[in-house]
Amino acid sequence: MQPGALKSRILVVDDDRRVCGFLGKFLGSEGYAVTAVHDGRAMRRALANEAVDLVILDLSFPSGEDGVTLARGFRNQHDLPLIVLSGKSSTIDKVVCLELGADDYVTKPFEPRELLARIRTVLRRFSRGFDAETQGGGDAVIRFAGWLFDAARYKLSAPDGRDVRLTSQEFHILEALVRRRGRVLSREQILDIVANRDWTPYDRSIDVLVGKIRRKLDDNARSTQLIKTVRGLGYMFAPPSDEEGAGRLAVRAGK
Repeated sequence: MQPGALKSRILVVDDDRRVCGFLGKFLGSEGYAVTAVHDGRAMRRALANEAVDLVILDLSFPSGEDGVTLARGFRNQHDLPLIVLSGKSSTIDKVVCLELGADDYVTKPFEPRELLARIRTVLRRFSRGFDAETQGGGDAVIRFAGWLFDAARYKLSAPDGRDVRLTSQEFHILEALVRRRGRVLSREQILDIVANRDWTPYDRSIDVLVGKIRRKLDDNARSTQLIKTVRGLGYMFAPPSDEEGAGRLAVRAGK
């Protein structure tokens, strides 16, 4: 299946409305869902309110924050693919953006099919550590770093095949994080997501339950945490790539 067929959502951040309109039509025709915004404030709002799979970011804005500042803030808070699409073609601009964590850099004017190929490559590379398989009933079975999360069957399986038991509260919180990979969720957002279930959580309970989930995931090494704490903001689910996950399993086996 082509990546576009999965209806990945792309957020385009560019003050040029003509570019946004063209990308909306072109990428939409390739099976992607596109949201376009025109400044940093709208970018942050869209990231907070929508499940975004990839961001395309311009560098030049007539007012407010520039693209480099936005890229830096984005990378500090989100583990999502980022492609810079800019009229700036100097090597220094490219190097700065790539060092900030951009996954690719495309200069304007651009060839649409080339941009499409780069989007597909970045999404494919990013998804290696996080695969969703659609079952007959339409429910997603999500794999990350060797783990298997089956929301429909309330099942979490470890890389060695054993079932890991979670309480219903732990399961709902893990599900909220897993389904929003790469997005920082505040405690309040997690509460909003899970509060309508069969329990009434409170702010401090989120921290306690996340700690329990981490222990059950054997998620202790700071450098490779599946669930990361973003100081002053909340939590983000950011599993490692296949290669990193394999290395972590090898370390465990050698304990």
